[in-house]
Amino acid sequence: MAINLPGNSSFTAPGRGRDEIYVATTPLRATKGPAQLLMSAAYSLNLWNLQHFMLIIKPSITSASPPSNCQGLVFDFQPQDPENIYVALAALSGRAIPGNILVRKISKIPKKKCWYIGSSKLSNAVEAAYKFNSSWQTDLRLGHHDCRHYTNGLAEMLIGKKNVLEHLQENQQGMDY
Repeated sequence: MAINLPGNSSFTAPGRGRDEIYVATTPLRATKGPAQLLMSAAYSLNLWNLQHFMLIIKPSITSASPPSNCQGLVFDFQPQDPENIYVALAALSGRAIPGNILVRKISKIPKKKCWYIGSSKLSNAVEAAYKFNSSWQTDLRLGHHDCRHYTNGLAEMLIGKKNVLEHLQENQQGMDY
């Protein structure tokens, strides 16, 4: 189901002829053992601040589509070594750590913890996302320059709406759309 972003009631169904834009979450990655269990539990309990956010582009049939076994492309920003305990401690202490922008193909748009946020206002969202990535600073700093900021920034460029994640959080209230 789509969300209705403030100021634009037309975002109610995937667009025709435009690339569809989604936001998805996954558990934060952590070292094996108690830390990993804690992150999985936080994700299961829908603790919004303990989830990893990413943006998915489902190209329209009219744009340059990915191969037929691929339904979309995931764009996300995360630490270079997310399972390293020292990296996690540095990040939690507020220090900047090396980050990576990742782009990968997915065979299906997730059914859970994934929300349609609108159709791209640009004719080729994938090309625009790669351009966005080329200017994104890769020093990651939790709460200041992390996956949330990346996802919000990319979403704003593609659909023209600010603070998409905050709007999703306000409307989610523990339910998947």
